[in-house]
Parts: sequence; structure tokens; C-alpha cells
Amino acid sequence: MNETFKFLKENTQVNYVSTINEGKPSCRPFGDPILYDNKIYVITNKHKNVSKQIEKDNHVCIVAYDDTNWIRINCELIDDSNNMEVKQAMIDEFDWAIEAGYTLDNPEFQVLYIANADSTIYDEEGEIISQYNF
Repeated sequence: MNETFKFLKENTQVNYVSTINEGKPSCRPFGDPILYDNKIYVITNKHKNVSKQIEKDNHVCIVAYDDTNWIRINCELIDDSNNMEVKQAMIDEFDWAIEAGYTLDNPEFQVLYIANADSTIYDEEGEIISQYNF
């Protein structure tokens, strides 16, 4: 899990999350994750389509590229929005969070963690460099 987090947090600026939208794939950029309580968390807003799609089917694929290698993470995103400690950790991590409306009293503020992950890092030729399950 730590290598997956490091790749997403340190090696890339944007991670792409794919969901299913009415039977079709849908992909969008996500920002930095955080590591909290031995879990990788991402942030979104419950009014966004991505949140609604994850609520219907939380199986997602996350892909990112660092100009040399790339990662594919097939996983589930688990809603942990009742966890005020992780929400505060998100606010503390990102100086833009409060200005963007991510406050503890905002019921739309959603945090999700990666679970049941199959994470694979590849080189530019598509050869597997490393694999992780967590």
C-alpha cells in the first residue's frame, strides 16, 4: 500500500478515477490522496456525479502516469464521510480545502478510502514493475 500511495502522492499530480455511469465507463481527474489510519483516502463532493456513481457501484479503476511509469489500481472506494478525524486531516493537508467548501459542517464533503485493491505499476513498455494487494 505504501508504494501505491507514494506513486499517487509523490510521482503524479493527477490521478484518473473511472466509474460506471449507466453501463458506460466514465473517467475524471482526482487530486492528491492522503494516507490516514493506514488507508489511502480521496476527497470529493456528494453532489458530484462521481459520488453518485460510486454510491451505485463502488468498484473503480484509478490510473496515473509519472512520465516514466504508470499505475493501475482496481479497487473499491468506501465512503467514510462520518469520520471527522479523516475529514480534518484532509482540511489540514490541503490549504485550498476550506475555501473550496470542504468544512466539517458541510454534509456534501465526502471522503472515501481505497479497499480491496489490486495495484500494479508498469513501465512504458507495459511490463509489470511491481504488484500490491491491500
